[in-house]
Amino acid sequence: MTKSSCNTSAGEYTNSSPEASLSALLRLLSPIFTTHWSRLAAGFLALITVDFLQLIIPRFIKTAVDGLTAQSATSSQLLTLSMFVLLIAGIVAVLRFFWRYLIIGFSRILEKKLRDRLFNHILRMDQQFFERWTIGDLMAHAGNDLATVQMACGMGLVAAVDALVMSAAALGFMLAISVKLTLIALLPMPVLIVCTRILSGRLHQRFNLVQEQFSLLTEFARTTLVSIRLIKAYTLENFQGTRFQSLGEAYIRSNLRVAIIQGLLFPVATLVGNVGMLLLLYYGGMLVIEDTITIGSFVAFVSYLYMLIWPMMAIGWVANLTQRGITSLRRIHRLLEQLPAVSRGITQPLPLPQTTIGTTYSCRHLTFTYAGTARPALNELNMEIGPGLTGLTGRTGSGKSTLCKLLLRMYPVEDGMLVFRGVDVNRLSQADIRDCIAYVSQEPVVFATTIAANIAFGRPEATMAEIKEAAATAAIDMDIQGFSEGYATVIGERGVKLSGGQRQRLALARALLCKRPLLIIDDGLSAIDVETEQLVLENILNNMDGQSILLVSHRVNVLRHADHIFILDNGRIVGQGGHQELLAHPFYSSMVAKQRSHA
Repeated sequence: MTKSSCNTSAGEYTNSSPEASLSALLRLLSPIFTTHWSRLAAGFLALITVDFLQLIIPRFIKTAVDGLTAQSATSSQLLTLSMFVLLIAGIVAVLRFFWRYLIIGFSRILEKKLRDRLFNHILRMDQQFFERWTIGDLMAHAGNDLATVQMACGMGLVAAVDALVMSAAALGFMLAISVKLTLIALLPMPVLIVCTRILSGRLHQRFNLVQEQFSLLTEFARTTLVSIRLIKAYTLENFQGTRFQSLGEAYIRSNLRVAIIQGLLFPVATLVGNVGMLLLLYYGGMLVIEDTITIGSFVAFVSYLYMLIWPMMAIGWVANLTQRGITSLRRIHRLLEQLPAVSRGITQPLPLPQTTIGTTYSCRHLTFTYAGTARPALNELNMEIGPGLTGLTGRTGSGKSTLCKLLLRMYPVEDGMLVFRGVDVNRLSQADIRDCIAYVSQEPVVFATTIAANIAFGRPEATMAEIKEAAATAAIDMDIQGFSEGYATVIGERGVKLSGGQRQRLALARALLCKRPLLIIDDGLSAIDVETEQLVLENILNNMDGQSILLVSHRVNVLRHADHIFILDNGRIVGQGGHQELLAHPFYSSMVAKQRSHA
């Protein structure tokens, strides 16, 4: 029988997959641009109008200077020209507000849509994905990377279009004044183009390293805060602080290397513009002396060259934003390209059979191996889980939790190894299967919200009466009543106000409230005292209505209530039967003897 393994195909879940092409990145953004094309068109129309209005002002200045030089200008003419300049300035101010609102607003919309898509995509991923991608890396994608893409698609796009339009129009006006003078002023431009190309390539590599360093820093901070009680118990505050400082220094060094490139781009662009201005002052002055051009034309030419210096400087800034944006967008694209292995190949899932009669889950020669390990975690497993209480026990590391994860479709399995309601799980939607399963783990997840909201997490529409009923079944209702605010009590981050047993019973109440056909309790009663555990189990059994329950436990007083018990060892079933039958089994009988002696 072929083993089912966590190993993925080449390029999946790895950070070494080939970089996405620019066309692939454009396909990622194009739907958002297409949806908001009218907003962008209006914004860029306002931006281009501002550029052309700014280009008209030097023409008015030329007219005024030529009139003053020829001593033909009158006060009324100068006043009229001034009023025109003032009117243009007012229109420019209004239009600048509009293009900022429309284009920068669009970049925020784009950021939100990408963030929503990223978040929803991550929610659909399976366990393999989260074993390979750290929370810090995912947070870096949702934070720094998205902010960089937003900046590139906002001010970066504005600067690029503004620089293109302004430079083209300014060059046109400059050529109209003097072709020779324009060519002389543009002599330093090739230097800027070459420098920008070289520096932009290095910027891409260095910024990618910055984002990776940020991921490491974020993940370290997260794990430290999550484990703060353990760190304090081992007095590791100074040690963790030193490690965090080391990661911070590495992050700063990476940022400084990026800053070096950024620091070179702007001065180079400015230097090129100033050299062009120096050439203009000399050769343009000579043309004025020779009466080839008027003083007004020279003043207008200087104004246009100043307008051209901004696009020259913007080339460096736009190149910086573009390279950073492409780097971040590639990281986001790589993440969005990941697919959950459990749903790979399921193009048209079959409808879920609605019948709950008979076997719920069947394992047929189920074999599974974790990635990076040689020994199968489960090996040739055959078992049936039907209505009633099914017990599962075995030594630590025997494969009990692995089986629960496979039943929950957290990992992929080979065809035919898992059958749900008579249908191969690889032909069903994982969402449909999970909608039929309620799960209680040994380490329950508790949210920093009210107790009622925690219990109703799986059924937000549940009434308070239903929430209290589930809590009573899980034998935690009296504990909740003991809190000053009852079910409205906020239990703090990770449930710090609750004991281990209370957290487990809270998680159990959450699962019971969902009323799903299959309930899996993976050692989810281990932190509860024996008396309370018996009460909880009796409540569950009394409220069963054709439900299937898989109970993983090491306690004989719990397992003896099971209709059928499976014993796992090294991923294999080494014993099965009822409580009385298994008393003759060496492992089970030793469990009974030890627990009786402890009692």
